[in-house]
Amino acid sequence: MHWDFALILGVLGIVVPLLGRRRVRVLLQLPDTTKLDRLSLYASTIGFQWLSVVLILWRTTHHEIHPSQLGLSLGLNLVSITTAIVISTLFFLLQVTSSRRLKAGAEELSAETVQPALKVFPRDGVERLAFFALVSSVAICEEFIYRGFAQYVFQDWSHSLFFGLVASSLLFSVAHLYQGRRGLVSTFAVGILFAGVRAWSGTLLPTIVVHFVADFTIGLLAPSRIREALANSTDAENIAQNEKRLLDTSKTTRG
Repeated sequence: MHWDFALILGVLGIVVPLLGRRRVRVLLQLPDTTKLDRLSLYASTIGFQWLSVVLILWRTTHHEIHPSQLGLSLGLNLVSITTAIVISTLFFLLQVTSSRRLKAGAEELSAETVQPALKVFPRDGVERLAFFALVSSVAICEEFIYRGFAQYVFQDWSHSLFFGLVASSLLFSVAHLYQGRRGLVSTFAVGILFAGVRAWSGTLLPTIVVHFVADFTIGLLAPSRIREALANSTDAENIAQNEKRLLDTSKTTRG
């Protein structure tokens, strides 16, 4: 493996997860985020992602790796288009179901990603437009970084397709360390699926589309669902406290 590729993979496996955890800790310490906070977060993430892509393209071009080896081909055929549509539909339905679970019960609010998500997701039209740009960048850049570059490097180094699929998925999962244990498991599973689709189709196009649909859908649906669930949780807690207060008063009166 080339030294620069190993260095890039090291940054992706160590620095990126640590920065993500640090950013989430900072968010959790804030009572809330301002519009400027959210827009700045979107802009910095977009900048970092595209800078990473440019760096990787520079090094892969230096080593005479053809873009098609990294999945950078349109692949506009019936198979890839059908795959993109089918899996995007499944992920859309999955995200809708997940957002309904948030609304349904307060127990879902204990998830490690809920509070940071509430502070990050868009709240008005301008933020939704910026969020669209963010999700588009993340879908393109992360698919290129993990399913294009990392998967190719691991597979080429080990001469094993299986190792390329698993190692790139683990790297993708670790990058989402800020989502907690549950997030690590779910992103690894998604990574395996996406890596398999990438290997089978020979292009990043289907996974880019699915990645965008999944992130954009939850970003639009989750905020209102979380707020409703929080309101329901607060109402239930207030009712329970009132009932306890009445019961205590009744006991005092009888005594």
